[in-house]
Amino acid sequence: AIANMREDEALKIVDDLLAKGEDPGKILDLSSEAMQVVGERYQEGTYFLPELIMSGEMLRKIGETLKPLLAAKSGETKKLGTVVLGTVRGDIHDIGKDIVGFMLEVNGFTVHDLGIDQPEARFVEAVREHRPQVLALSGFLSVAFDSMKSTIEEVQAAGLREGLKVIIGGGQMDDTVRKYTGADAYGDDAMAAVAFAKETVGVK
Repeated sequence: AIANMREDEALKIVDDLLAKGEDPGKILDLSSEAMQVVGERYQEGTYFLPELIMSGEMLRKIGETLKPLLAAKSGETKKLGTVVLGTVRGDIHDIGKDIVGFMLEVNGFTVHDLGIDQPEARFVEAVREHRPQVLALSGFLSVAFDSMKSTIEEVQAAGLREGLKVIIGGGQMDDTVRKYTGADAYGDDAMAAVAFAKETVGVK
């Protein structure tokens, strides 16, 4: 339903699944799978910006329903750490970023989401202001690789790299891209980002 832009149906399915006692984490996983399909259709050129925006809005609404349930389930009260998150300059994709931010919050992190198409200086400013343990850079398009590299270089040049771990994600990430950008890790999905953040702050 999400992948085919049927919002009312998607939201009803979520309510029905919750009424039947389905695990909210499973529902979020299914939503993430749907977003993957939307992303693939965008890459192929069968979907365009309106579909990306609409599916992102569906995810936001589903997230609003699931977030309190997931938070109650995880029982996280104290904050584990801080993450600065954003989509890098030249890229306007926010679906993956939003899922990552959402899952980090549910798992006990304070998340400062800068939004999309953010210049290097904005990341430097946010790291200086919030002193996060983790900087998470998102990008779906290959043009994002250079922006990720220059963002990490500028954070380093500003003297803010010590004690800061950087993870990149979105689209076609692999270890070659990680090395090229100078990041500490790359994530295939939202839970990889959560695991990396927890490891960084020393939580099992």
